[in-house]
Amino acid sequence: IGDTSLVRARNLERELGFRQIFLKFEGANPTGTQKDRIAFAQAMDAVRRGFDTLAVATCGNYGVAMSLAAGLAGLRCLIYIPEAYHTKRIQEMIQNGAEIIRVPGDYEQAVDVSREECEINEIYDANPGGANTSLQLKAYGEIANEIYDELRDAPSVVAVPVSNGTTLTGIYRGFLSLYRRGKTSKMPRVVAGSSFGKNPIIQAFRKRKRKCDDLPPESIRGSAINEPLINWRSIDGDHALESIRRTGGWASDASDKAMLGLSKLIREREGLNILPASTAGLVALKERHKRESLPDDRYVVVLTGRRS
Repeated sequence: IGDTSLVRARNLERELGFRQIFLKFEGANPTGTQKDRIAFAQAMDAVRRGFDTLAVATCGNYGVAMSLAAGLAGLRCLIYIPEAYHTKRIQEMIQNGAEIIRVPGDYEQAVDVSREECEINEIYDANPGGANTSLQLKAYGEIANEIYDELRDAPSVVAVPVSNGTTLTGIYRGFLSLYRRGKTSKMPRVVAGSSFGKNPIIQAFRKRKRKCDDLPPESIRGSAINEPLINWRSIDGDHALESIRRTGGWASDASDKAMLGLSKLIREREGLNILPASTAGLVALKERHKRESLPDDRYVVVLTGRRS
């Protein structure tokens, strides 16, 4: 788990006009996304603390990661999925031994139901935003450590797709720890990208709000492209918003068309078959560079998953 590749994308540099761009490809994890990092960390924590069952709400990738980690750890795995949601990844969860529980409503309601069940039945709660947040952030902080191990310093910018904001916050805290220990000469600016108009973190940043407000649930319409990014409530959104602002970073929307275009470009120029939603951070970086030329420096783009 982890130790994913960091590759310099020379063809992408020429295409987009950057001096140095490095791609941190999380698709190399066992189930194809960064979610494996927190899934395996929590499965180990559950075993250490004497739990025999864990539960999580998901719309896809996290459920596959959690089912694999739980199965290898010998734990029973309960996965709560919105009843109207369909993905071929559900079959992977079942093959890994997970029990699927359909819940009326959306993802956020599935989280609430799974949390209640965990509390009532003394089940390990693997959802974001709960008591295990610090464990999750530490696991994602390893991405910063791996980038440092390769570059021997922090990049100028690290660009990350956001949904709940947990991955971005963990990366920020990983770099903050490195900087405070004198390992890096600077903190990178943290950049977030997400689906156009469908993420509270991006909306809060653009409207200069101090906190993330929930979006109207009825305004959220998913697609095959943006599904990993959208939600009306970003569970760790306030932490992510603070991370962006403290580093002088920025956040912006990414359209389905832009994400599809960049995923195709990366596949053709760099040979990586990535999930289009993984390019949301790169979209935010590219659009800023188009408006105002960014300095010649090193930029890292985190690509959170591979296309299955």
